[in-house]
Amino acid sequence: MLSSRIEHKWIESFVRTFTICKIEPGATVAIVSESTSRQQNVQLAELALLRMNARPFHLVLPSPPQSIDVPVRSSGASDALTGQAAALAAMKASTMVVDLTIEGLLHSREAQEVLAAGSRILYVSNEHPEILERLGPDPALKNTVARSVDRLRQAKTMRISSPTGTDLSVNVVDARIGGGWGAVDAPGQLGHWPGGLVAAYPMGGAVNGTVVLSPGDINLTFKRYLETPVVLTIETDQIVSVEGDGLDAQLMRSYFAAWNDDNAYYTSHLGWGVNPTARWDSMTMYDRGDHNGVEQRAFAGNFLFSTGANKHANRYTLGHFDIPMKNCTVLLDDSLVVREGVLQPEFV
Repeated sequence: MLSSRIEHKWIESFVRTFTICKIEPGATVAIVSESTSRQQNVQLAELALLRMNARPFHLVLPSPPQSIDVPVRSSGASDALTGQAAALAAMKASTMVVDLTIEGLLHSREAQEVLAAGSRILYVSNEHPEILERLGPDPALKNTVARSVDRLRQAKTMRISSPTGTDLSVNVVDARIGGGWGAVDAPGQLGHWPGGLVAAYPMGGAVNGTVVLSPGDINLTFKRYLETPVVLTIETDQIVSVEGDGLDAQLMRSYFAAWNDDNAYYTSHLGWGVNPTARWDSMTMYDRGDHNGVEQRAFAGNFLFSTGANKHANRYTLGHFDIPMKNCTVLLDDSLVVREGVLQPEFV
């Protein structure tokens, strides 16, 4: 377990991030957290904003009770704001919201209301500040993400393959497409720190083929590097079989089944990482409670495969897997984006 002491260097890393977000003296900033949020980061956000002569205030929401008997991980849709109209009004009136909820507000219904009101939201992932320090936002990454997002929006098909047998086709026409580079510097923006990820939420019926998960790929819901192969067969977005004899396949089958929800078996967002600073192997250096795995979602050249909710396809569920895959090749129409895990120069 890493130290929970407040370090000067971590205050400075928060100041740098908020400066890139163009927070000026006098700006009103809502620090939104839960009762079980990582208090180290809550305090660092406050101290950094005060150093910048901004006007921060805290909204501390009780972490909601567990509604089901399955552990919920990495859903990206905190429900701490549900029914909290007064808190929502304060967020709408703020220049920026620093989101320190456990799961984040990225995919919550309330986030869109806040953005529409002219505020902006930066989700500070539930990571130990050492990770945030290493992966502070780089303005150069903003252009990298923007180029990838533009190219993805122009494409009709995303095709993913791998030497181990992955062969997946995704229709990305009219998909909801976005990306995050680690900061938000204008009203109406939603982002996450660390950043460096581009992803699409396809329309319904867009995903077909086979995904072969191999040793070294990462099941971030379990915070576990895979050690044995898992073969997923996907028909019209739905995972119709989870094959494999090892523990990794057993765990996935068990977690899928625990939801008793067909939507948990469907694909969610699909994309790739572009952050050259993020490391595939860094998860080995941290206890599970010290990281949230956003670095692994963002490392350059990974293909991020996920299952669960996709609002764009009108599917909702709390069951969710995020799985960054190594050594994949990603094509947009006929353009090579990633070749066997290496991000191509035009996308760097």
